[in-house]
Amino acid sequence: MKGYVCKICKFVSINGSAPDKCPVCAAPKSAFEEKDDAIKTAQDSNNLTEAEKKHIPVITLVRKCGLIPEGCQDVHVKMGEIQHPMQPEHYIMHIDFYIDKEFISRVVLTPDKLNPAAALHLKASSGELNVIELCNLHGAWINETEL
Repeated sequence: MKGYVCKICKFVSINGSAPDKCPVCAAPKSAFEEKDDAIKTAQDSNNLTEAEKKHIPVITLVRKCGLIPEGCQDVHVKMGEIQHPMQPEHYIMHIDFYIDKEFISRVVLTPDKLNPAAALHLKASSGELNVIELCNLHGAWINETEL
């Protein structure tokens, strides 16, 4: 999948253009590189390979938040049907969240002490939620769902 990748922090813009300033690291537009293969997707969503089962984000929406009672829904994300390793030599570096292809948040992960998962409390109640994870060895992978 095509995207504009920040050479500094590996943020991927998926809205069709490079931003004037990176929303993660504030790098200028000149730090972005257009790549046709910036993000990996499933070749056949009905027949996932082992690599796809470890890398494609699994998204779960929880319509009623247990922490913020009104105007909040939770999104839980884990890396893959098969849990991705989190070892110094092979791990998920970060998970980026987008609504309607616009960046909203990044969760940075470190190996050894964290599982390959994250959760957000969303104010938004509609739109397309995109989640991109970055594996240090196998690149960026995406999944999406409707809120």
